[in-house]
Amino acid sequence: MKTVTGSHGIVTAPHHLAAQAGCDVLKDGGTAVEACVAVAAALTVVYPHMTGIGGDGFWVIREPDGCVHGIHGCGGAAAKADLALYDGLDVVPNRGPLAANTVAGTISAWQAALEDESCKLPLERLLRDAIRYAEEGVAVTAGGAGIAAAKGDELRVQPGAYSQIFEPEGRPLAEGDVLRQPQLAATLRKLAANGLDDFYRGELAALIGEDLAALGSPVSHEDLTAHYPSRPAPLHVPITGARLYNSAPPTQGFASLMILALFDRLQAEAADGFDHVHGLVEATKQAFLLRDVHVGDPAYTDYDFQFLLDDSQALNSLAAKIDPARALPWPQPPQWGDTCWFGAADGEGRVVSCIQSTYFEFGSGLVLPQTGITWQNRGSSFRLAESGWNALKPGRKPFHTLNPALAVFDDGRVMAYGTMGGEGQPQTQAALFSRYARFGVDLQEAITAPRWLLGRTWGEQSTTLKLEDGFDEALYTALAEAGHDVERVGPLTSTMGHAGAVVRLADGSFEGATDPRSDGGVAAW
Repeated sequence: MKTVTGSHGIVTAPHHLAAQAGCDVLKDGGTAVEACVAVAAALTVVYPHMTGIGGDGFWVIREPDGCVHGIHGCGGAAAKADLALYDGLDVVPNRGPLAANTVAGTISAWQAALEDESCKLPLERLLRDAIRYAEEGVAVTAGGAGIAAAKGDELRVQPGAYSQIFEPEGRPLAEGDVLRQPQLAATLRKLAANGLDDFYRGELAALIGEDLAALGSPVSHEDLTAHYPSRPAPLHVPITGARLYNSAPPTQGFASLMILALFDRLQAEAADGFDHVHGLVEATKQAFLLRDVHVGDPAYTDYDFQFLLDDSQALNSLAAKIDPARALPWPQPPQWGDTCWFGAADGEGRVVSCIQSTYFEFGSGLVLPQTGITWQNRGSSFRLAESGWNALKPGRKPFHTLNPALAVFDDGRVMAYGTMGGEGQPQTQAALFSRYARFGVDLQEAITAPRWLLGRTWGEQSTTLKLEDGFDEALYTALAEAGHDVERVGPLTSTMGHAGAVVRLADGSFEGATDPRSDGGVAAW
């Protein structure tokens, strides 16, 4: 794979049809924001195991005038989602009605993004390709088929329309089979005709409320009506040659910024050498220690995240805790989650970094019969406790692994980048950004090159340092000798995320890259 270039605009997404849908919007005169709405809608249809309009979404947008702002489409826990609802349980279930306990905020983020006066294309145009793919069908990818087969036993038993839509012949859809989603197509048509607010306060909201109630979810029509997006300023931190931006809590954007800010203070001579990998892994540990204590719904903490990022002396002190030769023991429990990151840049100078998720693959497993919406299980991460970090309370927003990254370079480049991968998101962001920005590696190679992940992956309990094949053999030995619990996971694997990046260069041209671990594509013109 090669880095894709363009002269008018560029889009990257973890499915090639979604990337093309976004690029076609740019060609029709749309902005990068409008392109990302088209991408997000298409991903709902062609990548339903990873994202959908029944989940949450976060945006970081850099405007042509240099302003950087954020949008959070993040739903809170239902009014009925209190400790009494889970009486007798130790944890919130991962699947089923009790896992579907938060409002889906994705559509509200689209609505907020499109309020900008530069967005002039009709909603019908932005949702056009997604509607067509839902009605006519789309070929199932190898990755999608693999997940459907692996998770079928726990999904088909859930109430709702999962089996009807995703196993129409009584078996999981295989690679190359055509997935048709007529109910979802009708839902997208309603949104195009009635407006995005229909999801929360209109005809569609009534249908969603009816389905959720019938399936046993605590989320009510009243919860939908009460939901609105928010616009917290993105967190930011300067490093050598650039200023980095990421989303504010309840996301782990703070950790992503911390990792790169700490690594900026460490010595490293070459990409993927011991100092590079060890340094980023140890910076990750310091960032996660802070994240796991403080990051969550900002209404439940008075921690000043931006103050720490602005305090160079405090960052120097944290970096000084990193031993350049030895690994800090790491028993910390990590976070799960699967996600879709995508990005776009347009000819006016706008660069957008977006991320959406239903949390686990196919979320809670509840597929709403009247609308075809797969509802998220983000609230399964809540703790069943009276107080403390991420404790379940009605209206509270859960901790989010999601975080869209953006960098503004001193030389005029603007870069949007990100990945799926839960616990691995900040680590993959750090790997690809440091390769590209610090060591001058080609953008596509920075994403394609082997990666690592500290902590637990989907379905695994180990907190090892997992590395793909392809590094210099001496690196594996050196990391183990330094005290890292090294686990080799073989060839490139989606365990390491589905990353992507777009860059608007100082001369106004573009470059973009996608991940060979995904079904992604880059579309430019």
